[in-house]
This record gives sequence, C-alpha cells and structure tokens, in this order.
Amino acid sequence: MNAILEKLHLTKEEMGAHTGSPVNCSGGILPVVSPINGRSVGKIRQAGVDDFEIVVQRSVRAFSEWRMVPAPKRGEIIRRIGNAFRKQKKDLASLVTLEVGKIRAESEGEIQEAIDIADFATGQSRMLYGLTMPSERPGHRMFEQWHPLGPVGVITAFNFPVAVWAWNAFIALAAGDTVIWKPSSKASLTAIAAMKTACRVLRENDAPEGVMSLVIGDRSDIGEALIADRRIPLISATGSVRMGRHIAERVAGRLGKTILELGGNNAAIVTPSADPDLAVRSILFGVVGTAGQRCTTTRRLIVHKDIFEIFSEALVYAFKQIRVGDPMKKGTMMGPLIDRDAARKMQVALKLLKEQGGRIRYGGEILSGGIFDAGAYVSPCICEAPPDSGIVFEETFAPILYMIRYEHMEEAIRYHNQVSQGLSSAIFTTDIRESEFFLSHQGSDCGIANVNAGTSGAE
Repeated sequence: MNAILEKLHLTKEEMGAHTGSPVNCSGGILPVVSPINGRSVGKIRQAGVDDFEIVVQRSVRAFSEWRMVPAPKRGEIIRRIGNAFRKQKKDLASLVTLEVGKIRAESEGEIQEAIDIADFATGQSRMLYGLTMPSERPGHRMFEQWHPLGPVGVITAFNFPVAVWAWNAFIALAAGDTVIWKPSSKASLTAIAAMKTACRVLRENDAPEGVMSLVIGDRSDIGEALIADRRIPLISATGSVRMGRHIAERVAGRLGKTILELGGNNAAIVTPSADPDLAVRSILFGVVGTAGQRCTTTRRLIVHKDIFEIFSEALVYAFKQIRVGDPMKKGTMMGPLIDRDAARKMQVALKLLKEQGGRIRYGGEILSGGIFDAGAYVSPCICEAPPDSGIVFEETFAPILYMIRYEHMEEAIRYHNQVSQGLSSAIFTTDIRESEFFLSHQGSDCGIANVNAGTSGAE
C-alpha cells in the first residue's frame, strides 16, 4: 500500500484543497479507510469555508488567463494530461481498488476511460464550430460563436472517482473553462492523486494556477457554498436523485446552470427468442459490476413467462460461480460494498421486498469469516418481485436483481417504463421486430437503449 501512495506522490496527511499547489486547510480530519479490510489508508485535512474562498478566487483569476489560450493549445495540454494518466494507470487503478473496493480490471478500465476522454477532448478543442446563417436584414450576417462560460463546479460520487471528473473536467478545459472539483468524501484520496497528476502537467505547460482545483470538505459547508456561489455559473453533479433535486433548486434560484447525472433503475427485457448464454453473461456483469454500485447497474429483469423458470435457474447457477472477495486478488469477480451502511441498506431493501410479496431466489446475505469480517461483503442477490411492489421503483445501490414476468411486449415495455428513472436499458432478442419496437418512441424511455448487450457499459 505504501508503495502505491509513494508512486502517486501522496503523503500521510493530505490537504483537502488544491489549486495546483495545496492550500493549508483549517477543517477537521477525514480518515481514509479501505472497504477491503477496514484498514487506514491515509487522512485528509478538510477544507473550511475560508479555504473554499481561496480556491474560488484562484479559479476565477485563472479563468481570465486560460480562456485566452488558443483552444488547440488547450487541447494539447489535455492530451499531455492523458499521457500522464497512461504512465500512472496501474498505480491510479490500484488506489481506486484500495479506496473504493472495485476489482482491479474495473479500476484499470476506469482510468482508461479518463485517458479516452482526454483524447476526445483534445479532438474537440479543434472542433468548436459555429453555424453561419443567412440574415433577413440587408448588410448583416449571423453566426454562432462559442465563448468560455467561467469556473465550473464538478461534484462526483464514489463509484467512479476518476472517470466522471474526467468527463466533465477535460471537456470544460477544452472549452476554456476552469474547474472546481468536489469529490465524494468516500473517494477523496483517489481524487487528490488524479488532481496532482493533472496539475503537474498544467505547471509544466505554464498554465495559470487554479485552472484545475479540488476542494474536500463537509457537505453542509463546502457543498452548499459551491452550489450557492454566483461566480460559478455551472454545476455538474453526479449522485442520488435527492441530491440532484436539492442542487437543481439551489442553482436555479440564482439562475445558474446544472448538468445532473442521477439515479438509474435500469431494466433488461429477455424475450423467448433471446440467446440465453449471451443474456445470462450480460445480465451477470450488469448486476455484479462494481458490486451493483453503478448508475447503469441492471436492477430489474423482465422475462417472458414461458422461459421465466428455466432462465431463472440459469441465472442462479451463474451467480453461484461468482467469487466474492479481495478485489486486489486475481480471480475475484466482486469486491465489497463501499461501507457497512450500504450493506445495511441492502438488507432493508430485501426485508421490504418480502413484506411486499416478493421472494429471494438466491443470495443477499452479508458474508462473514476472514476478510469478510473487516469489510462490507455481500452475496449478489436474485429476487422475484411483483411488478407493482414499491421496492422495485427504488434504486438500492447494491447487487440486487428483481425479476418480473411478462406475457406480451407491450406489457414488458409498460413494466420497463413505469419507474421515474431513465438512464440505461436493454433487450435480448433475435426478433428484429421486437428490437425495433424497443428502440422506437413506443419502446424504452431511457437515454441509452441496448440490443443484445447489457445495461452497464462505458459509452
């Protein structure tokens, strides 16, 4: 563990505010504990309100310079940040696993996603096009021209501690904006490591201090200050629906802009013509990837009544093969939940399921013995649920799959679309009419619709 921290230039006590150099923070200590074994990884001195003010002032000052840098030059710097991430990919991935509990393959995939976004943003820096349009007024012309917006606030969740920040930050930098990042307190050390890597490249390329900033602190102080600050015209936030609703109201109250990536209660439909092996593999990963803690996790499975029992048996058999354990070890397929509170919420959800007429077909237990006693390890769970049971409408951040029977495609679509969330969706079928119906305006109401592929992916 110490070797990983050393390679990433992390100290035993990190400051919770960075603008290219650390800000001496005045807040309390945030302990960093690994969900793998409950051991201390480090500690962070959190930012106070005065420290937040320093961060914002530096970000505002940096914006006045950064926006004047030609967009292709900004893109070149982002490309170099991506290369720095390439060099530290394995070490950053190890830290993600250590702090969040993802298996190594998933953690490396996340860092690769950040690298890919850097490449994408580099290209975008040369594609800030605008339309030229004819004017009805003599002697006039009309054209679009994109201007940088200002300092952008980015609030991220624990489950993707690097990738989600990269999606937002690298695009914002290409557009000429500066970025103030508030990561989850459950993945703050990873955020500091990513920030140090990016800021090292910014310094080497003479970018002004404050182009990228980080602030870690109490939600009621720092979080509220960030969303209320009129100097920050845009807040991009990833997290729960409850959090998003609060942020939307506060930012709208000052006529600011928001980008919200919130809950996903994702469903997959399995039709009688589906390839069963493909469907089982895809659904398996959709449920257990990141221990069911993805916004694109498969949470509901709508299966035709004629194949319901045989498909359930195939899923149970597949779930029994999953190795739950230390995510640092090769062969582990699912690590721990982020903390014991997440495991408790899983048990509450399963209790409600039974009270509402559902039943557990497999799994759902909190595991014990050995390393399991030191973390929040659970067995992934397959349930059968009535389509109108209240718990099916809620997103529980855990590996729980609710199975629902359907008779005809219109009924399957109705069950699919009856929840308020609408992120990712899937259908498994070899009937082109069913797939086209699912993709049409009569089908899935989600932003992502997959055919013969799972709900969980990195598009």
